[in-house]
Amino acid sequence: MTGRFARLLSLAAVLLTTVACQTGPAEAAPTWEPSSGAAASARHDVVTWGASADRLGQGTADRAYRLVVHTSAAGSGLRVRLSNAFGDRPLTLDSVYAGLQSRGAALRPGSNKRLTFDGARTVTVPAGATAWSDPLPGTLPAGSNLVVSLHTPEAAGPATGHGMAMQTSYVTQGDHTAEESAANWTDTTGSWWYLDSVSVRPPDPATGAVVALGDSITDGWASTTDLDRRWPDYLARRLQKADTDVKGVADEGISGNQVLADGAGQAALNRLDRDVLSQPGVRTVFLFEGVNDIKAHTGVTAADLIAGYREIARRAHAAGKCVVASTVGPFEGWPEWDPAGEAVRQEVNHYIRTSGEFDGTADFDRILRSPYDQARMLPFLDGGDHIHPNDKGMQAMADSVDLAGLDCDR
Repeated sequence: MTGRFARLLSLAAVLLTTVACQTGPAEAAPTWEPSSGAAASARHDVVTWGASADRLGQGTADRAYRLVVHTSAAGSGLRVRLSNAFGDRPLTLDSVYAGLQSRGAALRPGSNKRLTFDGARTVTVPAGATAWSDPLPGTLPAGSNLVVSLHTPEAAGPATGHGMAMQTSYVTQGDHTAEESAANWTDTTGSWWYLDSVSVRPPDPATGAVVALGDSITDGWASTTDLDRRWPDYLARRLQKADTDVKGVADEGISGNQVLADGAGQAALNRLDRDVLSQPGVRTVFLFEGVNDIKAHTGVTAADLIAGYREIARRAHAAGKCVVASTVGPFEGWPEWDPAGEAVRQEVNHYIRTSGEFDGTADFDRILRSPYDQARMLPFLDGGDHIHPNDKGMQAMADSVDLAGLDCDR
């Protein structure tokens, strides 16, 4: 029995009620659309965008951020999660809005809506904590350029966010969050500040999400900025067109991240709960990490990495999630490559392909490598540094993923 069929049987009564309340699928138009309150009560939240939380330097008082993110799953009742995971004091945000991008920092007229938190316009997030907004009325189409604008009146100390967004967002002094014009948003940032997740309530209660846990390749380095060409973006576009219950995609990659050791962000083992398992509606964890552990020359062995993979799978399975793992891609030509590291990579990849310990596998190594030198990336897919794929490489990776394998019985 497939995961889709089993869930549809168990949710038959809910589905019948929901279908009766629906007026039809959301149109992919750049506007907020009316939603049915009766249908919303039968739905569950699913992550439609996510980015790993990390340290971002110091917070600045009276600073506003206009953050552009690209969503995956469609749905009503949009909520955003604000993070103070790395703060050393409470973080207050006194104005938070969500709208739809027109161009640059300008918003679609009439789309900018104030978000509340337990009914209040102001929210204070304790150090180390996160806070979800209240659901916003209306429906967000799939593949939208959502813009979250927020103001921090007294921010100070370590700030939380995502450093390498591969997306231009905007900054200003003073509270201009309610404005739809770009006039006061003259400075830019390549990071997402204080925002780490967006969820919606899909019209189909069987809908779930996949979370990509990875490093700079998953984060999108060497893909084209502002065009959403990371491999999880390509995967999201495939899922929207496919006959599958998995529609949401969260990209939880961090540049330089390792499975076992903190450094560029917390290790995958240490951030699994916050960045992955806490996301709403997650059905599958897609694990694609390990190259940074190998090339760091810290003495990490294949046995060490395999133990890390097993621990991630064990914890994800205990939470009722499926786990799909990908082989580690080729990187000969990168300055840290050496034959010893290549031997570790080959042993790890053999384990991923043959162990049977995951609910599914992907073979990004096979997709990316040159047929003439299997330790090197195919030049046509190489972003130029021999470790990060270009846009074509990102798409080739996403196109190779077995979409049915993202939806298993757990």
